[in-house]
Amino acid sequence: MEGLYEISTIRSIMERHGFSFSKKLGQNFLINPSVCPRIAEMGGADKGVGVIEVGTGVGVLTHELAKRADKVCAVELDERLIPVLEETLAEHNNVKIFNDDILKIDLKKLIAEEMQGLRVVVCANLPYYITSPVIMRLLEERLPIDAVTVMVQKEAAARLTAQCGTRESGAVTFAVRYFSEPKQLFQVSRGSFFPAPNVDSAVVRFDIKQAPPQTAEDEKWFFRVVRAAFQQRRKTLCNSVSATLGVSKSAVSEAAVSAGLDPAVRPEAMTMEQMLRFASELKSKANI
Repeated sequence: MEGLYEISTIRSIMERHGFSFSKKLGQNFLINPSVCPRIAEMGGADKGVGVIEVGTGVGVLTHELAKRADKVCAVELDERLIPVLEETLAEHNNVKIFNDDILKIDLKKLIAEEMQGLRVVVCANLPYYITSPVIMRLLEERLPIDAVTVMVQKEAAARLTAQCGTRESGAVTFAVRYFSEPKQLFQVSRGSFFPAPNVDSAVVRFDIKQAPPQTAEDEKWFFRVVRAAFQQRRKTLCNSVSATLGVSKSAVSEAAVSAGLDPAVRPEAMTMEQMLRFASELKSKANI
């Protein structure tokens, strides 16, 4: 359906279906006609590709994905949008809508049943409140996907694409770089949405590592340590980890020294290799 970028068209569709925006679900629909084609192309939508879309809005990005990819499986939580999408995507026979929660749906089953013989990528315009949980689920489950391309708030994009060991880094930075190679593609102004949010956005792509060059002996423990390290950002590594994990400061300090670190180091100053070494030493020193 053409004209989905026009506010008058969106309002007409909304009135016809009795739809209203939900602040709770962070609904801001794209009205800039140049954005979705770029997301679809840079996100890898093409022949021989199946796309999982997270959150559809009125189907603007879905439309662009369906024009390029062999199949689109869109996961949309808001059941009120289902009749809207049946209208706006009526011309496409390669789109399947799942009225479900992306944090709960069985993605491995979806891919196995719907994407046979296709390379799989994920594209999404994510509300801020679920940005990290969605990205981490897509990465941690080690799904058979090539890349994840998402639009997020500009500040979140900076953290997601930061290098470990820089001031912008956080727990999500280590997690993202453990599983993928992140890259910021382009920025999107707040005026590109209806209704307009209070912040600008950016599009980020994560190219999935098939085999991480640096791996943890115990991944669950490693990510517990990473989260603990950044739980209290103003504190040193040792103070934050000790307070969060309930491990004695002496054990944490010994682990830091054994890993070749100053116990007073702050987590944002640590590289991936240093964090991996510290987590391994801490598990040994704390007898976990």
